Amino acid sequence: QVQLVESGGGSVQSGGSLRLACAASGASISNYCIGWFRQAPGKEREGVAHIGSTGTSTYVESVKERFTISRDNAKGTAYLQMNSLKPEDTAMYYCAAWASGYGYGGAWCARGSYDSWGPGTQVTVDS
Repeated sequence: QVQLVESGGGSVQSGGSLRLACAASGASISNYCIGWFRQAPGKEREGVAHIGSTGTSTYVESVKERFTISRDNAKGTAYLQMNSLKPEDTAMYYCAAWASGYGYGGAWCARGSYDSWGPGTQVTVDS
């Protein structure tokens, strides 16, 4: 099973940017769905962005045009570029992997049963 570790979180002012990274080990992620999720205090976890092995991606409406998910299979790393951050983006961010992503894109991955999760990285956006 693949192991995941997130990095790149921190505190930024509203309108700022952060780039999260998700480093995988233990297996090649090239055929995996990769998803970024977030959970704010008192709220349910939500899927933010997903990318399939085809490289196509999908986003929750609230982050479209601001966030970009990408992957570098050779490095075993996925990324979430977050621009124009808002206070409502404040949350713990998690990356996750699902092995059933071969030949599929982000829309398929958004329905996935992710079974490998990282410990998370905190993102705080100050107004």
